Amino acid sequence: MVLSRAGREFMIKAIAQSLPTYAMSVFKFPSSFCDEIHSLISQFWWGQKNEERKIHQVAWRKMCRDKRDGGLGFKDMKLFNWALSGKHAWRLVMHPESLLAQLLKARYFPTSSFMETELGSCPSYTWRGIWEAMWVLRRGMRWRVGDGESIKVWKDAWIPNTQFHKILSPRGEAIEDLEVSAFIDPV
Repeated sequence: MVLSRAGREFMIKAIAQSLPTYAMSVFKFPSSFCDEIHSLISQFWWGQKNEERKIHQVAWRKMCRDKRDGGLGFKDMKLFNWALSGKHAWRLVMHPESLLAQLLKARYFPTSSFMETELGSCPSYTWRGIWEAMWVLRRGMRWRVGDGESIKVWKDAWIPNTQFHKILSPRGEAIEDLEVSAFIDPV
């Protein structure tokens, strides 16, 4: 079967990158498995057959760029898997009353919040994937101050329009757990 580049692009996006989506939304795939998927897709894209070796003229990461940025818009399966796992983590934070959130809380973090939890002993593969995706949330989450009672001055990202969204000055040990509410004058 001979396909044009447009036909190959369609096949890759519609089939090869769509089939693992459901499993990726439930489990964190091993990095080596995502690399294997990338390799197979790349071989198909460059027209490699059986044991034949063809030169891959463009790096995979460049092919994953958006079309507006000169790429082909292919998914980076590792990042896509992190995004789907991060979506489950976000649901645990935003909907703690859901059945899944209650079940995971009872099993893995009964005395703390999801964002403060440790991996725990003997975690399921699903929980491990969700817990490992916590970095995705931490990277993008910011506190909305309000009364400031839940926000730690030195630990939490709460300052808008700065690079790190945190206070970077030195601090004393006595004020390690200081909350933002200490700086708010109740009216």
